[in-house]
Amino acid sequence: MLSGRRLDLLDPSPLDVELSDLAHGLARVARWNGQTKGDHAFSVAQHSLLVTDIVERLKPDASVALRLAALLHDGPEYVIGDMISPLKAVIGGNYKRVEKRLQEAVHLRFGLPAALPVAWTRCIKRADTIAAWHEAITLAGFSEKEAGQTFARPRGFDPTGLDLTPLPAAEIERSFEERVRSFERAGSPTVPAKAKQASDSESLR
Repeated sequence: MLSGRRLDLLDPSPLDVELSDLAHGLARVARWNGQTKGDHAFSVAQHSLLVTDIVERLKPDASVALRLAALLHDGPEYVIGDMISPLKAVIGGNYKRVEKRLQEAVHLRFGLPAALPVAWTRCIKRADTIAAWHEAITLAGFSEKEAGQTFARPRGFDPTGLDLTPLPAAEIERSFEERVRSFERAGSPTVPAKAKQASDSESLR
């Protein structure tokens, strides 16, 4: 990594996850294999900021921990890139195992449980799907019919004010890093007791 850290892909340590590496990498990984409109790629970091904004709209009382988890939901991609879903299906289990271990390391690095509570996962997944739908039709050239064949059409969500203008990598890198730091300044993430116990047990394995 640019920070000098060496990250073991098969056994990643939270101690080797640096925010600067995470923000830098995600801001330079393109969504949709780069097949998007605009002068700049729509990066995973910008997508992550978008998903966090949507979570905050879906759940205005979302805890700092849930918002942080949304921001980090594609954390592994700073190391392994954003692989399109059809290719993930071809590669199969080994990719998923590497991705899962990296995600757990990212979570633990920022004070989250290795495995998120189910309610958080569902909320983030819904926000992720909403983001993907609007990216598909706004940036990736999908018709609404084509998008509907891949993603569930968003219901009960007002997209007014969502900004999907692809921005320069350096700008998004700064925004992503500052958003993480703003959550850190807001205080330690509040994690449900059961999830915290699961996290502690996982970290000892």
